[in-house]
Amino acid sequence: MTADSRQTRAPAAADAAPSVLRSVAGLLGRPVTTDTLLQAMIAQITRELDAERGTLYLVDARTGELVSRVAQLPEIREIRLPPGQGVAGHVALTGEPALLHDAQADPHFFPGIDRVTGFCTRSMVVVPVLDAAGKVRGVLQLLDRRQGRFTLAHQRRVVELARQVAEALAQTSLRPTGDRQRGVLVDGPFNGIVGESPVMGQLYARVLAAASTDATVLLRGASGTGKSLFARAIHDNGARRARPLVHVDCTALPSGLIESELFGHERGAFTGAERRVVGKFEQAQGGTLFLDEIGELPLPLQGKLLRFLQERRCERLGGRETLHLDVRVIAATNVSLEELVTAGSFRRDLYYRVRVVELVLPSLAERGSTDIRRLAEHFLDHYARRHRRPVEAFTPAALDRLSRYSWPGNVRELEHCVESAVVLAMGPTLGEELLALPGPADPAAVLPGYPAGAPLREVIREHVQRTVEACDGNHSEAARRLGIGRNTLARHLRG
Repeated sequence: MTADSRQTRAPAAADAAPSVLRSVAGLLGRPVTTDTLLQAMIAQITRELDAERGTLYLVDARTGELVSRVAQLPEIREIRLPPGQGVAGHVALTGEPALLHDAQADPHFFPGIDRVTGFCTRSMVVVPVLDAAGKVRGVLQLLDRRQGRFTLAHQRRVVELARQVAEALAQTSLRPTGDRQRGVLVDGPFNGIVGESPVMGQLYARVLAAASTDATVLLRGASGTGKSLFARAIHDNGARRARPLVHVDCTALPSGLIESELFGHERGAFTGAERRVVGKFEQAQGGTLFLDEIGELPLPLQGKLLRFLQERRCERLGGRETLHLDVRVIAATNVSLEELVTAGSFRRDLYYRVRVVELVLPSLAERGSTDIRRLAEHFLDHYARRHRRPVEAFTPAALDRLSRYSWPGNVRELEHCVESAVVLAMGPTLGEELLALPGPADPAAVLPGYPAGAPLREVIREHVQRTVEACDGNHSEAARRLGIGRNTLARHLRG
């Protein structure tokens, strides 16, 4: 086995030829299935290297096994290698790349996979996928070049591509464990949706089933449970993914213009209508319309929505032309539509039309402490990078406090709590005193240098000032994170 120089760190995104990052740039911020994202990377790499097969193994942080999360192996669904087995397992242990011209003769080669697949491995390029701290997160493996053979120049290029894979992985929810050991936590099918509790596993299966159809979906769940995120997951993993997803917040639509907003209007339809305006349904043509908080729609508009769901037809306000639109509808609510039906404020026939597929999103408390910790670590990593803070992990006491809190605001409340604490963190660990949660805490520890008994006005001013700095001077964003108005923020800055 020959090895090139050891890879030590992942580079910035601005590499000379970021082909892998470019190939997945449109997917990184979307809740597509993680396999879709990883498959796009492997397809790009195998094409560039003219390889017959490519595999991206991830190191499972729980077991230490190498798992073929994405592999061009039509014969078998998944490969799991024990630590150290095969060339890929050896590379994962040593952290050094390998170039084999005669794979069958190498003592580390494991022939069992070839026996199952019928494929004949002749040559290999195998390199570790290392994060910025030099921890092994996976292994990138290419087999049998179609024309000629792999060279040292090819190996160097694969090392470079593995660095780009590491950069892409750092922007997904395939994150390392909280203790920053080797491997990643492999859970959940969707990029950006974190959680492995049994109730979430059931929800994932139903989301994937719904995504494969055009059925109307009703998402139910309390505020902060992620209804918008799951609506996008349904859209992004369905046949309409290349078409628009149009989000309509029914609580924000002006009452006098709501019909025009949804269905558009013709010139002269009402005072001030000086031109034709395309409505949200037309904007979503070929894609998906997400009606958030559908229970807020007024009764007259409910009838027009019902007709659209039945016939896929509508007219612009003041227009005579009937529009035939191909639009999928996903609706969401945080209230009981059944109670609204009983009260006469929501049409019963519309209720049955929107809940062809009903998905109930669990509260964060129902998901349990494991999901709370995983989400907290996910948000800590995300906001530490976003705000350029040095924090790397929670203290055990902080994780325990997060796990014991009831989270009435669900995932959104947890996210804001962690972001606020990250902004205040001054070192590599984030302690429980930084968590803005009900219960005992040491106010002197929140802002180092301010002992107990320090004037509250000074402590608040320092906290507000640091938040403004973390927001690059954007007072509106700082006020939002602090949960106060801009005038209140300005008053605190003045002291």
